[in-house]
Amino acid sequence: MAAMLYLGRDEGVVSLRGETERSLKIENHALRDWMVDEVAVDPSNPNRAFAGTRGDGVWLSEDFGKGWKKPCYGKPGPGKVRCITIDPHDLDTLYAGTEPIDLFVSRDAGKSWKNLESVRKFPWVESVGYPVPTVEPHLRDIVVDPKDPKKIYIALQVGYIMKSTDGGASWELLDSELDADVHTIVINPDNTDNIFIATGGHDCRLGRAKGRALYMSDDAGRSWKPTATEFSQEYSVPLAMHPNDPKVLFSALANGVPPRWRRPSGAESVIIRTTDGGKKWGRLEKGLSDVSESFATDIIFDDADPNQVYIALTNGELYSSRDTGDSWTKLDVKMPPISPMRSG
Repeated sequence: MAAMLYLGRDEGVVSLRGETERSLKIENHALRDWMVDEVAVDPSNPNRAFAGTRGDGVWLSEDFGKGWKKPCYGKPGPGKVRCITIDPHDLDTLYAGTEPIDLFVSRDAGKSWKNLESVRKFPWVESVGYPVPTVEPHLRDIVVDPKDPKKIYIALQVGYIMKSTDGGASWELLDSELDADVHTIVINPDNTDNIFIATGGHDCRLGRAKGRALYMSDDAGRSWKPTATEFSQEYSVPLAMHPNDPKVLFSALANGVPPRWRRPSGAESVIIRTTDGGKKWGRLEKGLSDVSESFATDIIFDDADPNQVYIALTNGELYSSRDTGDSWTKLDVKMPPISPMRSG
């Protein structure tokens, strides 16, 4: 089966395809007028993908990114989309998180949308601020519990995590012993009380958090403990769990927030992996000696071969591993770079 990848960039979405990872080439580059923060791919049909644009809602492609359409064109829906998730229990159900903070749901693959007003009505939301004048507080990630479609987690940029156990009718704030700047949430499908998060290290830099960039919970988010403290870097975005082995996770760490990456040493980043569920993490170096100045915004497993892993860097470079991260190869493909600020 051909390898297929979708990547959101500053100028649209790029789709790549090849019979092997070595033959991957950019096949399509679409929606160039919009920044695309996230692409959600139908796990049952890789030709079907949804792109969340930062300004024109959710778009759909059903031909591997060649053509795109806006299913809800002319109807109300999300606008400045920062994250998009396909419900694993119903592949026609989509969730979209926006800037400013709002959550939308579609039950018909994006043809119509409903605003889950319970999020805006939650008292905490009005108090969430964001220290960048040009960016409003926003939703950064949405995750549906793999075993319970009514259990939803949403990450608020510098606003911790909100959790619903009734399909979004009501929410509770999860703010105990974790960094406020939550970027990514990953749930162990075998034990859904086991959750990992990647954060921006906001509270670490202020001296208010015990950890740095990564945290884990064993009680469905009620409490958290730091992980990956072997490393000095305190900023992260990507967090990916092996599809067949939840003890194996990958992440990327950087020193400081994206504006600081303009320094001569860049992001000072590392690619890391745990094989024991977060007890210990190790730096992946073989074939990655020259990536520290850039930052890996995406870590992707190949659906056809989960031991095949890809990382996409802000500078447009793409690396591949055939052995679950033990060694890496820089691929002969150059994508449009993205601004480090997009990772903030």
